[in-house]
Amino acid sequence: MIENRSLGSKTFDVINLIFLIILTLLCLLPLWYTLMVALSEKEAVQAGLVSVFPIGFNLYSFDAILSDSGFFRAFWVSVQRVILGAAFSMLVLTLAAYPLSRTSKQFPGRNLLMWAFVFCLLFNGGLIPWFITMGNYNLLDSVWGLVLSGGIPIFNMVLITNFIKNLPEELEEAAKIDGAGPWRVLFQVLLPLLKPVLATVLLFTMVGHWNDFFQGMVLSTRAESYPLQTYIQQLVVSTNQQNLATMSLEQLERMSKLNNDSLNAAKIFVAMIPVLLIYPFLQRYFVKGITLGSVKG
Repeated sequence: MIENRSLGSKTFDVINLIFLIILTLLCLLPLWYTLMVALSEKEAVQAGLVSVFPIGFNLYSFDAILSDSGFFRAFWVSVQRVILGAAFSMLVLTLAAYPLSRTSKQFPGRNLLMWAFVFCLLFNGGLIPWFITMGNYNLLDSVWGLVLSGGIPIFNMVLITNFIKNLPEELEEAAKIDGAGPWRVLFQVLLPLLKPVLATVLLFTMVGHWNDFFQGMVLSTRAESYPLQTYIQQLVVSTNQQNLATMSLEQLERMSKLNNDSLNAAKIFVAMIPVLLIYPFLQRYFVKGITLGSVKG
């Protein structure tokens, strides 16, 4: 009986492993295909011949991007946006989630504030009032405009609030008996226990800031202030007569080998690299944080 169960368990493990490997390959396939398109020659991409391996291997698309100073300028704007935006959001969300996790008796204004946040989550004033407001605060063409415009993701605040609710109340009671105030309770007692949900929210926030291009289109009136995704969205291969007249023979030869599809694939792949590097360090907190934070205590 024990041997049969052991055999059945091993069979299940093998089938499960095969299924997970196939699922992993399916998830990696779009990323791999994007890279292959970026590394293939113009004619093969236009003919749709690229699949698993590159055809006519070359680095012209990556060279066209990395040789452009505008790319690195936009990259730096996005780096600033991610760092400042993540720091601001994590601070504000943590300070807002802690009092909102208390009962209405402990914090009398809790229900009113929560409904106000939920209302802002469901409704907004519209694009034009938002743009006018940002302009009145002199936040156009500024990295702070990109940071503050989406600095308080309400959904992430709800995750942190519900996570705090699921923590044992005895921890806070013991700290208060020892003379700890609310600031000490939050930063010395609760904050170390919030690592899973904070890592999850941090991942959401950083990816959101990095991948967003729309706010950059609206709030940036100059190309110098574009974040990376907005720069990529606006960047096209220019082949008008004026540019052709000023190009050298080497530049004309390189331009003839470029294709919009392969160039766009290279831009997408380069833009994904930071997220792919960050995710493995936060992944171990991800499932626990999103699960506990989504359950109302």
